[in-house]
Formats: sequence, C-alpha cells, structure tokens
Amino acid sequence: MQKRKLGKSNLEVSAIGLGCMGMSANYGPAADKQEKIALIRTAVDRGVTFFDTAETYGPFINEMLVGEALAPFRDQVVISTKFGFVSDLETGRRTGLNSRPEHIKQVAEASLKRLKTDVIDLLYQHRVDPAVPIEDAAGAVKDLIQQGKVRHFGLSEAGVQTIRRAHAVQPVTAVQSEYSLWGPRSGSGSPADLRRALDRLRSLEPSGQGFLTAKVDATTTSDASDVRSWFPRFTPEARKANQPIVDLLGQIAARKKATAAQIALARLHAQKPWIVPISGTRKLERLDENLGAVAIELTPGDLHEIETAALKIKVQGARGTGKEQYV
Repeated sequence: MQKRKLGKSNLEVSAIGLGCMGMSANYGPAADKQEKIALIRTAVDRGVTFFDTAETYGPFINEMLVGEALAPFRDQVVISTKFGFVSDLETGRRTGLNSRPEHIKQVAEASLKRLKTDVIDLLYQHRVDPAVPIEDAAGAVKDLIQQGKVRHFGLSEAGVQTIRRAHAVQPVTAVQSEYSLWGPRSGSGSPADLRRALDRLRSLEPSGQGFLTAKVDATTTSDASDVRSWFPRFTPEARKANQPIVDLLGQIAARKKATAAQIALARLHAQKPWIVPISGTRKLERLDENLGAVAIELTPGDLHEIETAALKIKVQGARGTGKEQYV
C-alpha cells in the first residue's frame, strides 16, 4: 500500500483510508459486529493504516467498534474521530451542534475510552458551530494536544476563512470535505478554493455516497434507516438526472479495465499528492475494489476528459438535508 502525508505535519497514512461510519449507522441496518471487526482487521492486513469514525456515528457505537477492532494494531494505525454534533440517543439523529470548549474536552475524554486508546491521532470539528468562535474550538483542541490526548487537529466541511482563523490558533493538519465529481465546484467549500488557501486537503465521500460507483441508479430503493432515502440527491428524479456522471466514469473505466468506483478514487489521487480519499464499505469485495484504485494511473488527457465533461453536467439535489453550507 502506498503512503501519503497529510499537510506539513509528517502524519503519514495509507493512500486510501477506511471510513467506518456505514458499519454502524446511516446506511441501513448495521451488519454483524464480528463481521465488521473482521473487515477492519482485514483492511489492516491489506495495508490500510487510516481509519475514520466519529462520536455521532451510532451514536457512540462506531467508535467502540473501531476501538475494539484496532486494539491489537494500535501502534500501526492512525485513527481519526470527530466532535461537534449532538445526537438523540434513542433515534441516533443529530439534533444540533455544540463546540463549546468544555464540551469538546468532555467528548475527547469519552472518545478516548471508547477507542481504547490514550491518544486520538486526528480530532476533527465535525461541523462549524456558528454559536462558538472557531478560535475557541481550536484553542480547546490545542489544550488537548498540549496534554498529550490528541496529536493533530482537523476541520470537516469548513470554509476557507474558518480554516485560516482556526489555523492561526492551532495548525490544521487536515480538512475533510466532499471532493467527488458532484461536490461543490465554486464558493468557499470548493476544492479549488481550498487548494488555494492551504497546502493540505483530504477528501471525504469520493464516491458520492455510493452513487458514483455505478451501483445506485434511478430504480434503486433504500431502507428507511438509510439516510440517502431522505436526501434530495437520492430522489428517483435526481438520480436519473445525475446518471450522466456515472456513465462518464463507466466509459473511462472500460478503457482502463477498471470499475467506476476505482476511477472516482484514482481521479482524486491524481489531483495532489496530499489528497487521501476515505472510502467506506461493509463488504470485503468492495474494500479490495477500492484499494485497487491505488494502482490505476490516469493521464492528463483522462483527467481533462473527465473534468470537461463533468462541467457540462448540472448536478441535481443536495447531498444532505439541503441546509449544509461552508462557513
């Protein structure tokens, strides 16, 4: 497995990370616990060293799963988790934001216990909290770093100005944002603006929540516990309108003897050497498929073809509730 460094911190991770959220929440009924532990440990055997979770996934149970699965390999892997959301314990639904410094420190202590570790490698603010100055949140993480409980600070789906303000208080090692072909193409959350603002960018949801893998189409149905069932981007009408993006990836994939998912990941690797896609899955065959993307090389001509065609396609539907914005 190839390695990449996040930011200027010398934090080295596998070229593809494993997003663990879907093993416990948001994408239908959770799978068998032992199967999930086995999958995470197989990822370690395959060379994956970067694992992503959050307190709100479940909530809480995903951190416990990751902690148990990675305990035997703790010194070989990098674990990232997140603070910032408040969740309803009965439904698991997110009910608000809380990035007050005292809350951040409480969350970090609880996450350390659930992850069965004495240090969090990378701690993200999951979403910007408009009620709390970003300087206060960054300062809280700085305190945790000085105490040896956290190693690195990250931001998730933050805008350029927020990143700059946070970085002035505590250096930001990684930014986690959607960077798929249907992510934001302009504005404060766009990859172009982020690249111009900082020399460290990491990508979340490289496969567009499964759509860009060509395994979701206008006829696909979702379980009520799958968050995509109530996302505007996954209405039958939106899926039909967005199908040309999948067709585009399929055409490139056929030439490269690859899959659409692998092309989506390879496109990210070709952008910058410090981009590390985080791809989530519950299935071993999908894990192996995703990891196979590391060996695929896209030429400048391939990339130009993808980007030029993608600009002509108007993406329909927001990927979340429709209220998300980069600040």
